[in-house]
Amino acid sequence: PPRRRASGRTTLSDVARAAGVSPITASRALRGERGVAQDLVQRVKDAAQQLGYVPDPAARALASQRSVQVPVLVPLLSNALFVDVLDAVHRTLFPHGYQALIGVTHYDPVEEEQLLRTYLAHRPAGLLVTGFDRTEAARQLIAASGVPCVHLMEMTSAPGVYCVGFSQQDAGHAMTAHLLQRGRRRVAFVAAQLDPRTMQRAEGYRRCLRAAGLYDPRLELLSPEPSSIRLGGELLQELLRTRPEVDAVFFCNDDLAQGGLLAAQRLGLAVPGRVAIAGFNDLAGSDQMPPPLTTVRTPRSAIGEASARMLLALMKGEAPAQNSVDLGFELMARESS
Repeated sequence: PPRRRASGRTTLSDVARAAGVSPITASRALRGERGVAQDLVQRVKDAAQQLGYVPDPAARALASQRSVQVPVLVPLLSNALFVDVLDAVHRTLFPHGYQALIGVTHYDPVEEEQLLRTYLAHRPAGLLVTGFDRTEAARQLIAASGVPCVHLMEMTSAPGVYCVGFSQQDAGHAMTAHLLQRGRRRVAFVAAQLDPRTMQRAEGYRRCLRAAGLYDPRLELLSPEPSSIRLGGELLQELLRTRPEVDAVFFCNDDLAQGGLLAAQRLGLAVPGRVAIAGFNDLAGSDQMPPPLTTVRTPRSAIGEASARMLLALMKGEAPAQNSVDLGFELMARESS
């Protein structure tokens, strides 16, 4: 039987010895390179399977001078929004031999900068980052690395920047306009986390109400706490206690809005009769709420797939069809408004 390293791991040399070929031939056969006879390729593959050989990605990257790793930096994993994005990124990159490495920033620019230093030191093949809000040092790290980079979830027309997403501000404006069209005049905006994309939605809300002559800053309730169903219920109660004239509430995220709907039910408030409620992102369960939640559906999986495809082109040294891909959003008008 072939000898193994002290670690017990089967090596390429073990496979070559079992197949009766040189390690170079075994390597070329397993990589599917041309010029290796088909019977030799089969012999090497059979030996590899029999021995349970798994290629060492570090050794392969060293030999080819090419990394297969693609760090993907997202703010949270507890949010279904980013789980959908990551799933699509992985499904798109994996068949091309690339591995998505997940980095979680917890909405902290300093933590993101530290992650970038760690990942970029290993010369990854490409990089996917969320949005544009980061430290100047992080921006310089990305630029100086020369690693192809695509930004997720937001849009920019800045030259030389690659991004896939939609206009968060336009989406916030569209939802506010919908509530006005339904006859609401005292429309509140309730938000948590207060990350850059939430604040862009807030700006869309303000822009719409200012244009209608209805903006009142006292109808904004902004909490730095992480978004949750529990918090949504608490914020709705606080809002209606201090601003009882409110006739519609636009929550920055569906989990807050779901909590708001449940609290309204507990308090005996008719939705949408007494107060209309709307959310954002069309998360799981929103269409099943009592009543079904009006929200903005965001193309999370499509953003993950399109950004990974754009990055695949950049990693091959090709120019993508367009630097900035706006995948839009869809207003889901349901019974809660």
